[in-house]
Amino acid sequence: MPIDHINLGRLDLNLLVTFDALLTERSVTRAAARVGLGQSAMSHNLARLRTLFGDELLTRGPDGMRPTPRALALIDPVRVALSQIQSLVSRDDAFDPRTAERVFRIGLPDSVEVLLVPSLLAYLCESAPGVRLRLHSTDRLQLLDELDADRLDLGIGIGRFTEGQTHHKRRLLSTDTYLCMFNAARVGVSPQISLDDYVRLPHVLTSLRPGERGVVDEALEKLGLHRMVALTTPRFMAVPFLVARAPVVTTMHARLARFFAGELGLSLSQPPVELPEVPVSLLWHASYDHDPAHLWLRQTIVRLAQDAG
Repeated sequence: MPIDHINLGRLDLNLLVTFDALLTERSVTRAAARVGLGQSAMSHNLARLRTLFGDELLTRGPDGMRPTPRALALIDPVRVALSQIQSLVSRDDAFDPRTAERVFRIGLPDSVEVLLVPSLLAYLCESAPGVRLRLHSTDRLQLLDELDADRLDLGIGIGRFTEGQTHHKRRLLSTDTYLCMFNAARVGVSPQISLDDYVRLPHVLTSLRPGERGVVDEALEKLGLHRMVALTTPRFMAVPFLVARAPVVTTMHARLARFFAGELGLSLSQPPVELPEVPVSLLWHASYDHDPAHLWLRQTIVRLAQDAG
């Protein structure tokens, strides 16, 4: 599409910066502080934006300012455009991890944290001492929204995230399988666990969502069977200690199961039902696609994940 220089020249591009701040903060006062304007100037800019887009953009609700459907549709195109403009005018195209000062916010489940982050932290301490990490607990239902709201720089989640939109960039980090883990002395079963014992024993289920169903229940259902879930928890790290002290069985990601079985002396067994593979994906917003520091961190995480595989 050819550029309409006359009409585009009439547009104050600072309004797009104002728009992004308003939609990020959902508050005129906080948006004004974010971009260094007075509150009255920000209110004036909001009025200009409403005229420009022919929409209210933000309306008052009982819990604060709410974006209109038109505003929500504009968030990502505006943010990507601003990011590309920033890349064009930035003179700092190079990124030197040895001297850089940067904080990265990463959302990930604790199962990924225990396997990947120790090697990442060790590498940063040695090669990029000014780069700091702020880790946040999240699940796959929240992850894309957190990236869209710019509350996270990167997300690492279980799944391929095919439901993401075009501005949700993703890369497969690894795939895993499942293993059963239990205390053989407490359950009275030795590997390999039989299907009868698997159904008979109480289970511990890790789930980030409400409910007592997981991939195991779907597999058993195909066989006309079901299990009894004695306990559900959203924390992967608690499960090995529960299994070590109680006559229960759990089914968890194989790499994590091997790690904890070795640490706590637990038994491992192949599941007696067919279960799907476990993909782990790295996700980010398209607005950070060409950010040199962001690109460096993504490449570092990919390399460390491959080394750990």
